[in-house]
Amino acid sequence: MDIGTRIKKYREKLNISQDELALKVFVSRQTISNWETNKSYPDIKSLTMLSNIFNVSLDKFIKGDIEEMRKKVDKGKIKEFNVMSYIFLAEMLIVTISAYPLAKMDGYIGVVIWVLFFAITFGTATIIERWKKDNDIETYKEILAFIDGKPLTYEESQQEIGKRIYQKILFALLAGVIALIICFIVILIMEKF
Repeated sequence: MDIGTRIKKYREKLNISQDELALKVFVSRQTISNWETNKSYPDIKSLTMLSNIFNVSLDKFIKGDIEEMRKKVDKGKIKEFNVMSYIFLAEMLIVTISAYPLAKMDGYIGVVIWVLFFAITFGTATIIERWKKDNDIETYKEILAFIDGKPLTYEESQQEIGKRIYQKILFALLAGVIALIICFIVILIMEKF
């Protein structure tokens, strides 16, 4: 049951109109109507006042909505994380592929352009690392669980914490090797032209 349905149910149980409830909560009748139709959500102060008016605990009053809000927030975070990951991948490819052709340009303009690409990519990497730190995800398994929206068990979390340092080193080495391979491919292609 959502909060709007609860507000309406408790209001009707007390046999008061939307206008009367609005006066008690210090909002407009339209605001009450919007809450009851789920067009908007009451702030914490209003929720507290409503729970007092309806004589129910705040926990009981909003139970269920908290979990629903968490799921929406988590889905939003997961979507943002995925989008940023794809952006970072694209930026890494651009930085890697453009290094040789830009270095071959006359003057320093190619180097300046590449440094600009690199700075943007570094900024995106910093944002992703901050998200990983905020959500306590560092290993491959933790990242996959986060993307899938599934929490790890306590035992799995402890195992992953032990793997973090090794996986960081392996990821850095793997990224370096992939970048070198891409650079060599680009060099070979550019040398043929």
